[in-house]
Amino acid sequence: MKLKTALLVLSAALSFNVYAQAPIVIKFSHVVATDTPKGQAAERFKQLAEKATNGRVKVEVYPNSQLYKDKEELEALQLGAVQMLAPSLAKFGPLGVKEFEAFDLPYIFPSKTALYNVTEGEIGKSLLKKLEPKGITGLAFWDNGFKVMSANKPLRNPSDFKGLKMRIQSSKVLDAQMRALGANPQVLAFSEVYQALQTGVVDGTENPPSNMYTQKMHEVQKYVTVSNHGYLGYAVIVNKKFWDGLPPDIRAALDKAMKDATTFEKAIAQRDNDLALDAIKKTGKTEIYTLSVKEQAEWRKALLPVQQSMEGRIGKDLISAINKEAAK
Repeated sequence: MKLKTALLVLSAALSFNVYAQAPIVIKFSHVVATDTPKGQAAERFKQLAEKATNGRVKVEVYPNSQLYKDKEELEALQLGAVQMLAPSLAKFGPLGVKEFEAFDLPYIFPSKTALYNVTEGEIGKSLLKKLEPKGITGLAFWDNGFKVMSANKPLRNPSDFKGLKMRIQSSKVLDAQMRALGANPQVLAFSEVYQALQTGVVDGTENPPSNMYTQKMHEVQKYVTVSNHGYLGYAVIVNKKFWDGLPPDIRAALDKAMKDATTFEKAIAQRDNDLALDAIKKTGKTEIYTLSVKEQAEWRKALLPVQQSMEGRIGKDLISAINKEAAK
């Protein structure tokens, strides 16, 4: 009887030990391809996090909407079905944090320097803090650069957009942007865009070149205009309850891994967009046109009213503060 009891105790101890050593799993879901800047950075974070925690954390990366599409992923994070996301900043508007829609305002960032003044400064920190009441902790801003416009007709002047069905992600600002150009905005999940372009459900779209190329959108778009009219960035976020419940040493190691992954991501974002644009050009399927200074000025003039019309939604003070940082 004593032997049986001893064996039961030993078995329980071994089971507890195995359980105690089971790694903490972080499911990291995103909607783009693995070879995009975001996709590569997610993989880099996985490597860094697992190494920094000596295997105590396991990061499972799910790219290309394998788990959740655009509209589903934030709810999944809040419910704890996944622990980490890197959604585009436009997605926080529908969640009720409309201030993030400032990043969608056309031509608000004249350069990457201006952008980083905002994301890495007090404005960026205060914006991430606004996610906490939603059960979300913001860890970092990731960059995917400035957007180009594409369609099956040349887009050189604002008047060229008249009547076109242009795909956008869900954003009141992007809706206003397309309407200011005379286009009809159509909200579609990122995973559905290629087929919509192929079948003519929409006529065109906007994207950084790396997204366009990795999703093969150039195969069904005859013209690309390098307009740099808007910015596409992401916020890397985690479920707040999960994050707060981590052992302090694990959280510190993951914070460091995220900082290093962010540095890596920023370094490759512009390079990958430049390479993607070159690759699109080499296919010969798509004509690439870069706006002249005069043409870009016409686009700016057509789109400036969007900033003014969104002051009540985003906040006049926030827009002014961003413009002030961007002017430095």
